[in-house]
Amino acid sequence: MNDRIVNRSASYDSVLSTNKVLRNTYFLLSMTLIWSAAIAGISMAMNLPYPGIIITLVGFYGLMFLTEKNRDSSLGIVFTFALTGFMGYTLGPILNMYLGAGLGHAIVPALGGTALTFLACSAYALTTKRDLSFLNGMLLAGFIAIIVGMIANIFLQMPMLSLAISGMFVLFSSAAILLTTQSIVRGGETNYISATVTLYVSIYNLFLSLLQILGVMGGDD
Repeated sequence: MNDRIVNRSASYDSVLSTNKVLRNTYFLLSMTLIWSAAIAGISMAMNLPYPGIIITLVGFYGLMFLTEKNRDSSLGIVFTFALTGFMGYTLGPILNMYLGAGLGHAIVPALGGTALTFLACSAYALTTKRDLSFLNGMLLAGFIAIIVGMIANIFLQMPMLSLAISGMFVLFSSAAILLTTQSIVRGGETNYISATVTLYVSIYNLFLSLLQILGVMGGDD
């Protein structure tokens, strides 16, 4: 009898802990998305230049490293907003480029597609009893394929290859959302800052990929 009480208590505490991580993750994610959108809007309004691929990569991975290193302290939240603010800044010039090229009509559908994909993936991961850990192998294979494709496209500059890479990014980001959300639900991910950053980056890449796909399709009209 005592063992049952102890097991039930442990199970209850585990559920409470999981719900807290999930709640904190979604709250921080919503705040970072609003913050990032605001910075992107300012970047667009001021017509700020794109920082370039080197500064973007250094800024992204540097802030990502600092966020993960401090994920168990309040500094982790500070670096999370620094990272998402920086990514919002890089988004502004990209959106201005689409507007300048007459492809602004692709922005709203890309936003809608990103929101629907995130909601669908999250809902499935929260409700399914299926173990999605098999996606780990697919994510690794997908990451390698994306890197190889990006390197090849630097030299080949093929529009269809760029479109294929964007398609792979959509699948990769969707799988990351599924895997991260289920990991939170099942207690594998216990740090809401790490979870927030993973979901934010997935949403960011998903939006840019859908934007490129819709832009290419719209440009062919």
